[in-house]
Amino acid sequence: MRSPVLILAMTAALGAFADNVYSLDSCRQLALKSNKQLMMSRERINKAHYQNKEAFAAYLPSIDFAGGYTYNQKDISIFSSDQLLPTKTFDPATQKYEFNIAKNPLTGEPIKDPATGQYVPETVALIPKEAMTYDIHNVFFGAITLTQPIYMGGKIVAMNKITKYAEDAARELTNNEEENVIYAVDAAYWQVVSLKSKQKLAENYVALLDTLQRNVTLMVEQGVATRSDLLSVDVKLNSAKVDLTKVDNGLALSRMALAQVCGLPVDSDMRLVDEVSPDIDRLARQILLPADEYDMEEVYSRRSDLRALMRGIDVTEQKKKLALSTMLPNVALVGSYSFSNPNMFNGFSKRFGGAFSVGAMVTIPIWHWGGNYYKYKAADTDVTVMKLQYEDAKEMIDLQVNQASFRAQESVKTYEMTKSNLDKASDNLRCANVGFREGVSTSTTVMEAQTAWLKANSEYIDAMIDIRLCDTYLRKALGTLNK
Repeated sequence: MRSPVLILAMTAALGAFADNVYSLDSCRQLALKSNKQLMMSRERINKAHYQNKEAFAAYLPSIDFAGGYTYNQKDISIFSSDQLLPTKTFDPATQKYEFNIAKNPLTGEPIKDPATGQYVPETVALIPKEAMTYDIHNVFFGAITLTQPIYMGGKIVAMNKITKYAEDAARELTNNEEENVIYAVDAAYWQVVSLKSKQKLAENYVALLDTLQRNVTLMVEQGVATRSDLLSVDVKLNSAKVDLTKVDNGLALSRMALAQVCGLPVDSDMRLVDEVSPDIDRLARQILLPADEYDMEEVYSRRSDLRALMRGIDVTEQKKKLALSTMLPNVALVGSYSFSNPNMFNGFSKRFGGAFSVGAMVTIPIWHWGGNYYKYKAADTDVTVMKLQYEDAKEMIDLQVNQASFRAQESVKTYEMTKSNLDKASDNLRCANVGFREGVSTSTTVMEAQTAWLKANSEYIDAMIDIRLCDTYLRKALGTLNK
């Protein structure tokens, strides 16, 4: 699910991309779209979603098929040789079947076998060995099995909740990663704007010194200034040109860093809206003025990292139930259809035959030397640890909000003071230039006024950028950056 800031930024950025002029929102949109860490976070959401689907499948019956083939070297024979079995005849007098025993024709006594001491049957039934020999050289077999869990000690319910909470946590962590990306983009964006403003400032400073150099040169030629005055201006001018070169290089490197954060080639020709037509007062008015105090419960509810920790507590609670399930009985319904070739369902037959079977399976843990109990206690400890992490995170958020609010308040005051200092430095430079033209001020006085003007402008630019970054950090601490 795309965040609101991403959707709005995509719309706002369309016109900007065409001319390689990017607004802050368009840079955010590019970064949110191309950041590799965010891509991985979104894939983790998909993974957690599929795992939740997998856990739900455990509620449903599973159907499996297993089959195979076996070649046997020998046939199987029940008898080792032909068998002679005694027979019985029904005796009406006793109403029973009696063995047909051979009797001595003289005495009428049953005849016993001297070797075994057993009575000798008068008649026998012959069962040849071949009749009880079966061909099992080639055996095919298989089974289709259906298993329906009935009660698994609560582990299926726990796994479904674990995967659902894990998916929610992955989504919250992705939102938190989006905020980190936005903050990184803002820092890189305003760094470029700052250096661009300082580049223009350095160029103006070089132009001022260049003008002063020409004027002092004319004064030297006319004998109203010394060679030392000209050399002081030259040194100052060269130093200003070196500073301008450093700013140019820093600006080029900052553009590369911004392009990399936005997912563009580092040599992209990126121009920013706030460097093309900066409106410092407008930018300052866009900030979120810090309040004296905040409803921390609302802040907690908006912080995605804290919500992810809450889901982590829910996960450990369910893992605790999962550990408890190892001490509870499991009940499942099992049904199968088994078949083989040859089969013995109706005599020995060399063709496929099979039959259904249905049953229930119960597993009851009895004694494991406390292993399952200790597993449960370990899971209970994990719950306690996660709750402590959650409370610690709340305390850190309290500190972040207070620090961010303090820094934002300080940046507002600093901005107002630097704005006042800039006005005074500009007036001082104007007066120094007038005095220099009238001959009542020296070049040293003008250079001092120019240096003060440069410093005031630089501090003003830094304060403007700092107020924007402090505003972004405050919104991040309050959980409203991605809203």
